[in-house]
Amino acid sequence: MAERNKPKEAAVFGVDIGKNVFHVVGIDASGAPIQRASFRRDTLLQFFERAKPTVVGMEACPGSQWLARKIMAFGHRVRIVPARFVKPYVKSNKNDIIDAEAIAEAVSRPTMRFVEVRSPEQIDLQALHRVRDRMVAQRTRLVCQMRAFCLEYGIAMHQGVGRFKADLPKVLANEENDLTPAMRRLLASLFEDVRQLEARISEISREIEATAAADDTARRLMTIPGIGPLAATALLAAAGKGAQFKKARDMAAWLGLTPREHSTGGKTTLLGISKRGNAYLRRLLIHGSRSCLLHLDRSRDRLGGWLERLQSRMHNNKAVVALAAKVARIAWVIMTTPGATYEKRGPAAA
Repeated sequence: MAERNKPKEAAVFGVDIGKNVFHVVGIDASGAPIQRASFRRDTLLQFFERAKPTVVGMEACPGSQWLARKIMAFGHRVRIVPARFVKPYVKSNKNDIIDAEAIAEAVSRPTMRFVEVRSPEQIDLQALHRVRDRMVAQRTRLVCQMRAFCLEYGIAMHQGVGRFKADLPKVLANEENDLTPAMRRLLASLFEDVRQLEARISEISREIEATAAADDTARRLMTIPGIGPLAATALLAAAGKGAQFKKARDMAAWLGLTPREHSTGGKTTLLGISKRGNAYLRRLLIHGSRSCLLHLDRSRDRLGGWLERLQSRMHNNKAVVALAAKVARIAWVIMTTPGATYEKRGPAAA
């Protein structure tokens, strides 16, 4: 390592992450830059191994979690900042060194919000969810394409994957319809692709369910109405133990389930939900809440009376989102309180 790249005693180091080249800027306690350097991947770790323990900031991006864990092992305090919070600190022109300086400045702000450093187990679990979600989307695209091909020959298939899988073999076996031999072969081949995707989706789903069954927090989360193995493990993968949130509403806001505010001049203006954060997890909670709205036994559950009052004054879609926000708040309590579970007390006892 060159003499000029030896670590100085900085209050904060900002790291701009690249695939092969990393740019580092160190600032002192007053916020003035005292070091600017570039490193390859291997020499970057050597730099932080030699540096005195301090605060290291970086943007949330692919590779930031791995790098954060590596640097934390050297005794540093790592802060990961969402990219949109760093952008206001980029002054005038933009390059990698300016980005690293902006990251260092953003990290030093006392009101800055940070991304939790996740464990490898959380990353693995989240990867399972991402792969499963991609395969479900691929299956939907395949089924829609096959339905469109059938419509070209005057055959209208029922909507929904289940009905489609039941009806397509009958369509392929019916020699009286207008399908050509070439199209029959193509549809049969695509249907085999759907079967393979379903087998893979089922395999990953079983792995996720096994993880949920083995984890104490996931089992307790599944006592909440509308939360099953998918939502419980997705919560664990994304939020961990939930300790990064000061209160339950913070987690609901982090999931984008609270109103977006645009207030000024003493006039409060609340808009629709912000839709910030993890769209996949928000979708799971909303679908689970929609199921609760339809199937929850309201006479036996403490949420029953609240749901009745909610539906009496607003549209069902709004009630679903409100229930999802409440479920997220309940989930935070269970994640942060050892041994806590959801108690289905009746309205009178609640």
